[in-house]
Amino acid sequence: MSWKSFGALIKDKGLRFLRGPGILIFLAVAGLYYANWKFFSPKPQNLCADVEKAQASRCQDNIAEEQFKYGSLNAENERGIPYPIFYVMPRVFPQCLPGNKLGGYRAFGLPWEEGRELPVGFSKRRLGFDRITQTCAICHTATYRMNVADKPVIVPTGPSHTTASQEFLRFLRCAANDKNFSFEGMWDEIKRNFKMGLDDWAIYHALIPVVRDRIREQVEGFAWMDQDEFRPGMRRPDWGPGRDDPMNLTKFFLLKADRLKDQTTGNADFPAIWDLSVREGQSMNWAGETLDPLAVLTDSALGLGAPPGPHFESQMRDLRAYLQSKKPPRYPLAPDARDSAVLAGAKLFKTYCADCHATGGHYYGKTVPIEDIGTDRERFDTWRQEDADGANRVAREMGVIRKDMIKDKGYIAGPLSGLWLTAPYLHNGSVANLAELLTHPEDRRVTFYRGCDLYDHDKMGFISDRVEPSCPSNFLFDTRLPGNGNRGHDYGTGLTPAEKTQLIEYLKTL
Repeated sequence: MSWKSFGALIKDKGLRFLRGPGILIFLAVAGLYYANWKFFSPKPQNLCADVEKAQASRCQDNIAEEQFKYGSLNAENERGIPYPIFYVMPRVFPQCLPGNKLGGYRAFGLPWEEGRELPVGFSKRRLGFDRITQTCAICHTATYRMNVADKPVIVPTGPSHTTASQEFLRFLRCAANDKNFSFEGMWDEIKRNFKMGLDDWAIYHALIPVVRDRIREQVEGFAWMDQDEFRPGMRRPDWGPGRDDPMNLTKFFLLKADRLKDQTTGNADFPAIWDLSVREGQSMNWAGETLDPLAVLTDSALGLGAPPGPHFESQMRDLRAYLQSKKPPRYPLAPDARDSAVLAGAKLFKTYCADCHATGGHYYGKTVPIEDIGTDRERFDTWRQEDADGANRVAREMGVIRKDMIKDKGYIAGPLSGLWLTAPYLHNGSVANLAELLTHPEDRRVTFYRGCDLYDHDKMGFISDRVEPSCPSNFLFDTRLPGNGNRGHDYGTGLTPAEKTQLIEYLKTL
């Protein structure tokens, strides 16, 4: 159609205003409408969209769990990475993967359900276009194999002991600072894997640099984790798989603490968050900083970029309800509760463990003073009362209503449900298995490997004495580094070998 015939059509339709300046207004409005549709128009998330038809019904029946694993926290506007860019990043920047390994995002030890589009802990939601963000499940999904040839069993709400979150952040930083994070460096790979139109060609010219700058801005906030002069002559200790530095994350991001002057390290294991109903009124933080599970969930989701508001508060209550009902898996080789060794072990548990880890115990759900527990105190010393006061002030300024954070006196003695799957042990994951936890602290191993999902039936933990090729990651853990100490918690270490065996038999049933 020619412009002349187009003008005649306008006249015939009574659209005389679309002449001269009117056509410019029309095009501007149409352009704004298109831009809003292309960049910001939301679409309801279908959590079961990538599930095979045979499993779709099961997916819908477990929608609360699917929401935990893949559900959006509505952080796409600020934190979302366009899916095509996210998809091709490991292909364009393989040198940024841990050890320059192939295998894409599997290189980070992320749990990945067979047939699913994304690893557990990642959400894809359309806000104009598909965007990728993270969910709470990235830190709280365990996997295990009972034999080398087994497929990994994925356990949402368990500790993500194979996930190397620090390496993922390093990957993002490395990629975003590479010269190929550009239209010229990425477009060919994007259009090779996605059907892209002419409008996408134009959009991605501008979009890729914006995404690059956003990623740079976000990962710059993690620069402290690779601080070379953390202490004189010492670099800051790596997290390793299954850990992060939670209270320093709060201090450096939320409170803008001085990264050069602050010489604390609080590396700690990702905890299991199942069976939350027994933890109401208790803290889920290792050192008791927040005396309410809902407050911990709230702060964690805010850290992932969730925007506060009425919908967010409702979403957190729904998450708490799911976690309250979620039970840990039973140890696959658990003995019969009536077994004589189990009964003997139950008596030993009552004598040596129940005061801290059984309902009604003196310290159950409370903090054991740091002087009494005797475990590595660096995590405890990371957090001060002025930090708690600052975090509470910032939360109020954000309009977030939650119970205030505090500074407590030691480490929490929590429940032991699903204990078998929560190795390595102690708050910092410095003891590889239950057998070693019952060993005198001075006789515990100085180094061991962590990050494996292959279970060690004899010692009750994960394979840790060697590099196991079939494991998602093999990280050499050194207990001599700051925050990694394995001393303390010497309860039950004086038992005879036979008594230790009986106690472990009972612990298998929890």
